Amino acid sequence: MEEKSIFEMILDKELESEIIYEDEDIFSIKDINPIAPVHLLIIPKKRINTINDVSDEDTLLIGKMVQVAKNLAKKYEIDESGYRLIFNTNDDGGQSVYHIHLHLIGGEKLKW
Repeated sequence: MEEKSIFEMILDKELESEIIYEDEDIFSIKDINPIAPVHLLIIPKKRINTINDVSDEDTLLIGKMVQVAKNLAKKYEIDESGYRLIFNTNDDGGQSVYHIHLHLIGGEKLKW
C-alpha cells in the first residue's frame, strides 16, 4: 500500500488545515504557497495519482471538480474579473503531490 498523500492526511485529521468546502466527493483548502490573492485547491476524496490515471468512471468527478471551482470563484468574488484553473501532471508539469488537485487562481491580473 502506498503512503497517504498529504491530502488524505488532512481528510483523516492527521494534519491540520482549514477545509473551506466539502461534500461527499470533494474538498477544498487554501494553497499553502499562494501565487495570487485567491489560490485554492479543489481535491477529490478519491485518490487519483495523476491526470494520466483518470479513468472513464472518473469523468463525472472531474466535471464536478470544475463546478466546485466555478462556485468557489463566485464565493470569492473573482468570477467576473477572471481566474485560472490548472491541473499539474508529473514532474515536468509541476506536480508535487501525487493526488490530483485543481488549482483555482485569481484575485489579480495573472501573468503567463
